[in-house]
Amino acid sequence: MAAHYQIAGASSSAISASVETGIRTGALAPGDALPAVRTLAAELRVSPATVAKAYQELRQRGLVVTAGRHGTRVRPRPPVATRRATLMPPPLPGARNLSSGQPDSRLLPPLGPHLAALAAEVGPPSGYAASALLPELADAARERLDGVPAGEITVTGGALDGIERLLAAHLRPGDAVAVEDPGWANLLDLVAALGLRAIGVPVDDDGPTEPGVRAALAAGARALIVTSRAQNPTGAAVSAERAAALRTLLAGRADLLLIEDDHAAELARVPLHPLAGATPAWAFVRSVSKPYGPDLRLAVLAGDEATVARVAGRARVGAGWVSTVLQRLVLALWRDPATADLVGRAGESYERRRAGLVAALAARGLVAHGRTGINVWVPVPDETVAVTALRDAGWSVAPGALNRIAAAPGVRITVSSLDEADLAPFADAVARAVRPAGPAPFTA
Repeated sequence: MAAHYQIAGASSSAISASVETGIRTGALAPGDALPAVRTLAAELRVSPATVAKAYQELRQRGLVVTAGRHGTRVRPRPPVATRRATLMPPPLPGARNLSSGQPDSRLLPPLGPHLAALAAEVGPPSGYAASALLPELADAARERLDGVPAGEITVTGGALDGIERLLAAHLRPGDAVAVEDPGWANLLDLVAALGLRAIGVPVDDDGPTEPGVRAALAAGARALIVTSRAQNPTGAAVSAERAAALRTLLAGRADLLLIEDDHAAELARVPLHPLAGATPAWAFVRSVSKPYGPDLRLAVLAGDEATVARVAGRARVGAGWVSTVLQRLVLALWRDPATADLVGRAGESYERRRAGLVAALAARGLVAHGRTGINVWVPVPDETVAVTALRDAGWSVAPGALNRIAAAPGVRITVSSLDEADLAPFADAVARAVRPAGPAPFTA
């Protein structure tokens, strides 16, 4: 723990508030260790039970994590606005940023013409929406959800918003959620912030492994979250064989909420093999952010009648609805052939860059994973060494610690900022940074 910050308080609530203040102000940075329970109890002259309760409250809110022998530490990205919110060192001036997870802004469709047309079409501002979902958007979405039984459908403010609403509607604090490991850092943070318990499921190139899912179910998982394609950070995609095996495993599990995230959508260059309908309670979420732009905060959510009704009903008493202006904009983008062509070319560009990087790393003796999407996962012996060496060489990549529960170390590389001419020199830099001695794949 940073020596300059002194935790204070005579009650568990006061102690937890003091820790939160330290996190919010930046005095406690992501990854900082908190004092041992008995040490802090002695310093504050309170009982160890009081400190333990404070730490439990902080853990349930996702502000800290207990890391076994490493004690209690501030989470890499705690759910409170902070001045220092990541373990990622800032890029050096002039360094190429391959850590963002963002799509290539050069390949996003222009919104100006569609916004101008929409302004002329919509006319004066309207009042409160009578329905959360425009019927024409629902019809268009159903046509695009190949293989997904989309009789019931709604919209949310992006994929993570949809997943949060699903978990909040079905689960209670303390319930276990099976998540991919390594997996989407934002999702891991969300699960912690909701007071849920994450169970890591190993991932290979074909998606969550069957033994991993089976073990999570045996451990009491109440929900399972699967990325259909372009898994973040490994690029995994659920294959037809894996989907069949998982459907058999999940069949009839009335106690399990199945959530699928297909955020890559039109960018994916591999077929969709959905699990939708394998369990009585299920949802399939598809965001528009990756193909059309991160600022378009909209996702389509299909599912069984009860699950969709819960999500739509909760939205009705909260945010109310997703902006109908935004819904009309997305509908215009979907209907535009020029936009469809641009998204198709973007998917092909990502395919060339990602596959090219994986091949270049393989030629240099490095294991790398990136079957689909915009990210490549490289197992490394030491994340800090690799990230620092690449940073010093002018390349900023993301440490895998943000994405891992029990998976082996690795780094995530986003190819959006890489041009094809960069692949060879960057692969050389990775090889020098990693200095591999046969690192195990991320499923080991």
